[in-house]
Amino acid sequence: MKKECIAMLLAGGQGSRLYVLTENMAKPAVPFGGKNRIIDFPLSNCTNAGIDTVGVLTQYRPLELNSYIGSGQPWDLDRDDGGVHILPPYQSATGASWYKGTANAIYQNIGFVDMYDPDYVVVLSGDHIYKMDYADMLANHKRAGAACTISVMEVPWNEASRFGIMSVNEADEITEFAEKPKEPKSNLASMGIYVFTWSKLREYLIADELDETSDNDFGKNIIPAMLGKQEKMVAYRFAGYWKDVGTLDSLWDANMDMLATGSGLDLLEKDWPIYSRSASAPPAFLGSESHVEHSVVARGCTVEGTAENSVLSEGCTVGAGADVQYSILMPGAVVEKGAKVSYAIIGEKTRVGANAVIGSIPDGGEGWGITVVGPETAVPADYRLAANHMLNRDLKEVAR
Repeated sequence: MKKECIAMLLAGGQGSRLYVLTENMAKPAVPFGGKNRIIDFPLSNCTNAGIDTVGVLTQYRPLELNSYIGSGQPWDLDRDDGGVHILPPYQSATGASWYKGTANAIYQNIGFVDMYDPDYVVVLSGDHIYKMDYADMLANHKRAGAACTISVMEVPWNEASRFGIMSVNEADEITEFAEKPKEPKSNLASMGIYVFTWSKLREYLIADELDETSDNDFGKNIIPAMLGKQEKMVAYRFAGYWKDVGTLDSLWDANMDMLATGSGLDLLEKDWPIYSRSASAPPAFLGSESHVEHSVVARGCTVEGTAENSVLSEGCTVGAGADVQYSILMPGAVVEKGAKVSYAIIGEKTRVGANAVIGSIPDGGEGWGITVVGPETAVPADYRLAANHMLNRDLKEVAR
């Protein structure tokens, strides 16, 4: 069945800057906000924007991600005439296998896109927290008669050198692109969200694949090539909440933003819901001696101690006398009696032993930072893990 527009969601990244959290799972599968995972955001955006056909390109440690997406039912993407499709790399007759870059990932799935014969393709990343109406971006692309539309947002000038920067004219047509420039000419940062006219993108993907010197990357190769050929490329200005959660600090920041009034990140917004595959669990239980303040406590949690300014995901436990401050407990995490967890991220199914101390409250001294314990780690009783350190399931401790 022909579709006007389909989405291709790049979800194969290793997420190496999330260290112990992604040793055994793809970055888009990392839990967020108590009941969600990162990939819920682009999938929900597609559903809310009326895009009902999504290819999810996986590669690194895809098992948990594939299982989580399943048939796509939580996002209303379990359809016979489209829906969600998992697209792993595969061995072809010509020998291609692993995705070599973002552009190569789409190139290897040209056949999938052609099956729906779309006029337009939205290319998305699976590691951003944001709400965006792709239908509005597509309408802007069509009005402009563009070959490519790139979503951009203004960033502080002193941070612009960290991003791919777009220079535009008075009509918001892109005139120049610079990847992490030392002296930026603009503060419009690319968000890595694209709308392409498919017939144009298809040509450039094929040409890029034939170039043996190419990195097969959208930012490094496809976008500069289209600019070089003077294709019409326009910027779509986005002013809402957006955060790339590719680092431990940014992941922690985004969770804290969710708790903050006025941050722009509201996961309870009824007219733009973020859907998820929630586990079946009873309501949270708060003990008579518990104290919960300014925190998210998801279904299935048991809290006997204290949780302040924290995110407790589904099925977590905070034992009697335990104290959790400014921290994220991922699904199934247990903090036993008397333990203290401060400014930390505790991985899925991890158990923090009784009276252990994980992280610390910042006092302005050097060396402070977010402390991280990887998934399925059994932290011994009375263990001490200093601020800005990581611990994996083998109890190997490293400074960040």
